[in-house]
Amino acid sequence: MTSETVPVGGPLRRIETLTALTAEQADAVLELIARAAREDGQPAVSEQGRLQLRGGARDGVSHLLLLVGEALVGYAQLEDTDPVEAPAAELLVHPEHRGRGHGRALGTALLAASGKRLRVWAHGGHAAARHLAQVLGLSLFRELRQMRRPLTDLDLPEPVWPEGVTVRTFVPGQDDAAWLAVNAAAFAHHPEQGSLTSRDLDARKAEPWFDPAGFFLAERAGELVGFHWTKVHAEESLGEVYVVGVAPDAQGGGLGKALTTVGLRHLARTGTPTAMLYVDADNTAAVKVYERLGFTVHETDLMYRAES
Repeated sequence: MTSETVPVGGPLRRIETLTALTAEQADAVLELIARAAREDGQPAVSEQGRLQLRGGARDGVSHLLLLVGEALVGYAQLEDTDPVEAPAAELLVHPEHRGRGHGRALGTALLAASGKRLRVWAHGGHAAARHLAQVLGLSLFRELRQMRRPLTDLDLPEPVWPEGVTVRTFVPGQDDAAWLAVNAAAFAHHPEQGSLTSRDLDARKAEPWFDPAGFFLAERAGELVGFHWTKVHAEESLGEVYVVGVAPDAQGGGLGKALTTVGLRHLARTGTPTAMLYVDADNTAAVKVYERLGFTVHETDLMYRAES
């Protein structure tokens, strides 16, 4: 663990940059994220970012704690693991401490740490986040849509499977390596999803929401060719099309749509009233598929970047 204290505007405010958090620090950050989410309507740090708070150091991941005195009032996470793209960050400030320059201080520290080569998520695309991006000189370049549809009236036809394809559920410990390989191939263009490791998969399997009965695998001749991993957010009564992936050599035959249908039917059987998913706005083919399945846009996450 390393620590760096940076003076950022007065003797009471400081930023500590760490490669790993203690259990107490992780708990404090998670509480900060939860407190801000109650105010903003969604967490400012993604699931992957929240999982990276625990378990020790991770290559390329750093944590920035903004403290006023000894109170944690802001947090940022910087991940520099993509061999091509600029480092990616997420940040937030405690709702009761906003409007005092803390967000700008965290953003300035992130720019310095990344050599002004930075991407930053603004979950929900709130006006304050757009203003901060402008102040920091960042430009919008990615739009991620959250789409939703009710499940109470779900009436989808039987899925049509490509010839030779069978479907079963995930077996933890048995299917891990095959799933990681197909996930990496299916999302080679997607920096967040395609780079998941066995450590990332294990972290998700350890979460209370994990249920292999909602994790569907499509096979042909004994080889994994696609999957639909669903997730239930019990507190929000939301089912999620967590991730649908199809191996490159199996794409274009309707497998993705069939897998999506199986997962939606499963979520409906659990009694979950609403389904949601995330899709990039520029993935027009996927957006059209989901629209035909009854999904509409609920909210939008925006990513900004520093222009090189």
